[in-house]
Amino acid sequence: MTEPSYLSLHRSGELIKRAEMLNELLYSCNICPKDCNVNRVENNIAACYSGYLPIVSSYCVHHGEEPVLSGCSEEENDHGIGNIFFGNCNLRCVYCQNYEISQNHKSEIKNEVSIERLAEIMLELQSKNVNAIGLVSPTHFVPQIVSALVIAAENGLRLPLVYNTNSYDSVEVLKLLDGIIDIYLPDLKYSDNEYGYKFSKVKDYATHAKNAILEMYRQIGSKLVLENGILQRGLVIRHLILPNDFAGSRETLKFISELDKNISISLMSQFYPVHKALEIELLSRNIREREYEKVFDLMEEFGLENGFMQEFESESYYRPDFNDRTEPFKR
Repeated sequence: MTEPSYLSLHRSGELIKRAEMLNELLYSCNICPKDCNVNRVENNIAACYSGYLPIVSSYCVHHGEEPVLSGCSEEENDHGIGNIFFGNCNLRCVYCQNYEISQNHKSEIKNEVSIERLAEIMLELQSKNVNAIGLVSPTHFVPQIVSALVIAAENGLRLPLVYNTNSYDSVEVLKLLDGIIDIYLPDLKYSDNEYGYKFSKVKDYATHAKNAILEMYRQIGSKLVLENGILQRGLVIRHLILPNDFAGSRETLKFISELDKNISISLMSQFYPVHKALEIELLSRNIREREYEKVFDLMEEFGLENGFMQEFESESYYRPDFNDRTEPFKR
């Protein structure tokens, strides 16, 4: 099994230095592009409604990610991924399928955990024979995650980390993750800053997200490193198809193709109207089959041949229920 990159940094002492550098950013928080400059070390609440301690809303073995992460029964590697779902979020997407934990800060505060407990969770998931540790919505807790990683690595963590992000990330922070994260799983939500603000309540989403993905690509490139069909190192860019093309799929796929046609794309059709999308007429329906087919045709047009596509009917499967924090994806 390929050794995760962070173990080399741990042995050299560099990992703990990175953790210290990241923690310094919390004194005047600029962990994400919101740059709210709040002193989170003193537990002041930032724009993401988070203080110092990480919020772990749920953690579980999840079988619903891309097959190179979750595995598949045919390959006898379907061990799943050990996902850690971090509460709150630096976006406020009106259609968020995880809104129960991403936009419910008054409730989620009770799910704060210590750095030591976060390390224990990583090790607990590893003990369940998962393929990797998935960090879901990690952006606003990166310093705490790396601090926990120092402890977990010292105590035997040996699985690659998957950085599963909305891509509203700071390039400065991503550079400090170089050599720590082996698998980047960014979601490129919009090609237009206007829709990023309208539907996710952040400024300049497309600009920041593209810059973040450029940095991830600089670190990882487009090659997927697999062992027994399971991803050990690589970049997979997700793109969720939205009704009425609010995601700007043509411009998004064009950007990716101009960066590198060999990049793997995960095209997602799982949108369904939930949360505040039910109140917005143009988002209050599932995507239509012709919208799905149009984006598939765009991938062919731009010569993008690597990656994954959810089946058109997949929205009925990807419906988490965080009332059950131990098995939110139970069917």
